Amino acid sequence: MSTGHGPTPSINFDTPPTDPFPILEQWLAEAMQLPTPNPNAMTLATVDADGAPSARIVLLRGLTRDGARFFTNRESRKGRALAAHARAALLFHWDALDRQVRIEGRVMLASDAESDEYFAHRPVDSRVNAWASAQSEPVASREELERRATEMTARFAGIDVPRPPHWGGYRVSLDRIEFWQGDKYRLHDRIVYTRRVGTSGSAPGDYGVERLCP
Repeated sequence: MSTGHGPTPSINFDTPPTDPFPILEQWLAEAMQLPTPNPNAMTLATVDADGAPSARIVLLRGLTRDGARFFTNRESRKGRALAAHARAALLFHWDALDRQVRIEGRVMLASDAESDEYFAHRPVDSRVNAWASAQSEPVASREELERRATEMTARFAGIDVPRPPHWGGYRVSLDRIEFWQGDKYRLHDRIVYTRRVGTSGSAPGDYGVERLCP
């Protein structure tokens, strides 16, 4: 058990449970109680078609045993990368809890119905700006960006802003989940769950689990 300055670990790292999903839910729930903005923020790492890696912050917008969900412009750099290599890594880091969670898995498109539902709940200005911004593409100036937003605002004045065809959700499957609990003297606790080949990840026996050196 960790002797660090963080909270008492909620996992017995020597005899961890066989099912990682309840732990993942618990750690996320505890993070959501932090007095910090965006505790659902996660780093998304992808690989471009030419093999170049890139990473950025996105927000978790739903978690099930099928995977971790986020939404974005599918024509952005990350969208193009995921079209070329449909695998990704996610990283949550909660410094106040001295915890990290790493997820790796296959990436699938969320359904149109899911994307429509989430988009409809966004603020109107955010919906308009999803049309105005060609995410990741060069733009001459802030003035040009604001001009596009003004044009889109006029275009959709008085009507419900629809979801752009290039905007939607992704889901990263929970093929590999690592839990990291920090220790004051760097003797951190780490365990990793790896989905067994041919299983769905929906039952406790679907994962193998190992303790890792820090």
